[in-house]
Amino acid sequence: MKQTVLLVFLCVFLFGCKTSSITNSKLDKHSQVEIKGNWTLSNVIYPSSEYIKINSFQIADSKCFEGSTWKFISNNNKGEFILNKPSCTAFSSPINWFVNEEGQFILKILSSGEKAKKVRDGFILTVANQSESRFQLIDKVNVGGTIIEVVYQFQKNN
Repeated sequence: MKQTVLLVFLCVFLFGCKTSSITNSKLDKHSQVEIKGNWTLSNVIYPSSEYIKINSFQIADSKCFEGSTWKFISNNNKGEFILNKPSCTAFSSPINWFVNEEGQFILKILSSGEKAKKVRDGFILTVANQSESRFQLIDKVNVGGTIIEVVYQFQKNN
């Protein structure tokens, strides 16, 4: 009898102490619909960019992302991006993304044919200055013990 009571108590405790995950938060549908479409990442800005190189999304130098094209599909939170700057290595990848109620842009970069639910790592950025024709994604990066903001500026393609 004591074991049953202890087991029930333990189960209630474990399920009652469920941690909240960023992926379990509600979506900001309005922001997602505004981001829907084809975009160009027009500029990457951060302090001391003339001296410091930032490896964006663990793929390439942040300046290689300038001029890249991005496609965001809001009804299924999928898309893709293509790095096509002549001085950089070409790269393309499918993505899974969404914007939560806190204004956080969650991005998963996938390998071809890979399902987003199988990918455990991703990136959390902040959506800022959003309009119909432009928006920014802001990433916080640790550089030498100092947190700096890397701002990715997107321009909508016609």
